[in-house]
Amino acid sequence: MHALTTTDFVLRLATGVACGALIGVERQWRARMAGLRTNALVAAGATLFVLYSEAVGDAGSATRVASYVVSGIGFLGGGVILRDGAGVRGLNTAATLWCSAAVGVLAASGKLAFAALGTLAVLAVHLVLRPAGRLLDKAPSAGSDPDALARATVHLRCARKAETHVRALLLQALAGSGLTPTGLRAHRESEDTTGVRATVTVEGSVAAAMEQVVTRLSLEPGVQDLHWHLEGDEGHAAPLAADQALA
Repeated sequence: MHALTTTDFVLRLATGVACGALIGVERQWRARMAGLRTNALVAAGATLFVLYSEAVGDAGSATRVASYVVSGIGFLGGGVILRDGAGVRGLNTAATLWCSAAVGVLAASGKLAFAALGTLAVLAVHLVLRPAGRLLDKAPSAGSDPDALARATVHLRCARKAETHVRALLLQALAGSGLTPTGLRAHRESEDTTGVRATVTVEGSVAAAMEQVVTRLSLEPGVQDLHWHLEGDEGHAAPLAADQALA
């Protein structure tokens, strides 16, 4: 077993970080919790751990360190898995971190071509199998794919004197459902009523997220009408009588 040179160390580390960064670009582009830097750091950490075992000259330590890396990444991946109603989200991101560590281990072991092929495989899964999965879905919709991002708009009508209070409640209800409005607009409909419209981006089940918002606001006396719809889906019939007046 030849000693690890500085050139080998730099080349393997650079390959590991580059592969992790390439995987992270796709995650960052889709605005996932673990993006470019996280995946690059995971790959860099896995590469450095295995490189250390190579540097000390123990022929069997690299395999042992790699097994410890696999276990350690499991704890890191668990941090990005979140409960979303009756389901969970973040599983793809956690699995991606695991793969970033794997390509880092390959790069550290000197299998640079294999690390590159592994990176291409991970990217292919995200870019090619995602649309294929949607085609296989029996009931495709923006809210049925856990990785899909859909834009929904909430409309409500309230008494003008209660506008400030209702707007605050709307923002609170959206935040409670894990939603951040990308647009909020209020306009006078008459001397006594004001219309409020909030646009949000929803990841996962649109119906479940909107149901929580509608349920909270429907109990407010100042709300006279409340409904929501998906953008590009005019006439969408939302749960809880979305297009029905609540007053």
